[in-house]
Amino acid sequence: MKNIITYLLTGVLLITSYSCDKQLSALPENARVDGTAIIDQQTAQTALNGVYSRLANISSDNITQWTNHAVYPAFFSGHLGYGFGSFPEEENMYQQGLEQMFWPEFYSVINSANGVINTVESLADNKFSDNRKKEIIGESKFLRAYNHFRLLCFFGEWYKADSKFGALIRDELSSLGNIPKKRSTVEESYEFILDDLDYAIENAPAVNPSHYVTKWAAMVLKMKVLLTRGTQADLTAAITIANNIIQSSPYVLENNAKDIFYVKGLSSQEVILGVMPQADQETYHYILSRQFYPGASSMYCAKKALKDLFPVGDPRGSWVIGPLTPYQAYSPNTSWFTKFIAVGGSPTQVSETRYILRLTEVYLMKAEAIIRSGGSLSDARTIIKNIMSKAGVTDFSAVDNATTANALLVENYYETVRSMVGEDGIEWMALLRLPFDTVKLIRPTITSQVQYILPIPSTELKNNPLFGDQNPGYQQF
Repeated sequence: MKNIITYLLTGVLLITSYSCDKQLSALPENARVDGTAIIDQQTAQTALNGVYSRLANISSDNITQWTNHAVYPAFFSGHLGYGFGSFPEEENMYQQGLEQMFWPEFYSVINSANGVINTVESLADNKFSDNRKKEIIGESKFLRAYNHFRLLCFFGEWYKADSKFGALIRDELSSLGNIPKKRSTVEESYEFILDDLDYAIENAPAVNPSHYVTKWAAMVLKMKVLLTRGTQADLTAAITIANNIIQSSPYVLENNAKDIFYVKGLSSQEVILGVMPQADQETYHYILSRQFYPGASSMYCAKKALKDLFPVGDPRGSWVIGPLTPYQAYSPNTSWFTKFIAVGGSPTQVSETRYILRLTEVYLMKAEAIIRSGGSLSDARTIIKNIMSKAGVTDFSAVDNATTANALLVENYYETVRSMVGEDGIEWMALLRLPFDTVKLIRPTITSQVQYILPIPSTELKNNPLFGDQNPGYQQF
């Protein structure tokens, strides 16, 4: 059987099936999200596996596709670029067209998560063993929250508490009858996302393989949401959550950060949530590892702005950044991006592993929250230096010399880029959480906060009459 994914009006998914000769990966079998398919714990788990498959964005070629998460946000922040020329978004930020890639991917996960949540909630408790019913709902609510948060960050004025331009919240399995819907305000969006995360923190498993959701993952994502909303109470709460994770979770920092990406992958004790590649994915030609080296249909490389962030003496400068690429005539001052695969290396399961949440980010978010809330700069400085030491850095003079809150906030941002670049858009959102005047100094091509977000896809505006207005700065459609 082969499942056909049909985008109903605005990218919301309906699933149908027909017979054919080609047998695809496990995704189609696991991707059914209609309510009639879930009748007990086993079928609920199968449907939940389908939500995870959509999170991993598994293609019909049986590979996880993470380019939208790993590459484009790093384009926007100015740290990665295209090796065979240049893309407009490298210097001009968001260009219309990219929204067509992000929007349907996020809603694919949300819709399948809703199928699980809505149906499992209605099943009798005796259909499940122990606490598994609430765990499945908790994992699904995390996955829904993660994608609603991504939508808010890419398509909503998340930086304006009173803005009407929030996310389009979907909390039901989509059908023709419920497609028309008004987008939520920013405040409503944050509250819905945080409600889902609070449920996941309370009910998701405490222990799970690192490519599945845990309550700890929900706590980290809640930290990220709180830092993004950014009230004083949010920052204080984020610090409390960070302390809980650091003191009580099973995760520990790697003593050698390079080992995560070159040796351990998802087996690293600091990976809280990642994306596991499919079996034999490394043998396929069009995978992200090969787009980093040696280049396939595309090539994504490190720009000079990233290379310059690694001072002499930072060991990462020799393994995150490789030699200049051979295409300098087309993309001057670009180097191989070797964080995941070395120059001359061949793809492996580890090089194809992708990372959503790591403990390193928890520490750096804690330092950010301390600085932004007016806390001890000495405490924040100690955290940043600890993370740097795990990468083999011994010269902390830049951090020690950052004696004001804004200067130390910038140093924390630089360390976030060095540690997290190319993972899940972390470097982009860390930049945008800085004061706007600081953002403009670091990334001079940003002249307006309109550049923080994408336009709403024209198909949504045309086919959802209740949605509301296009985002500021963009034409209606």
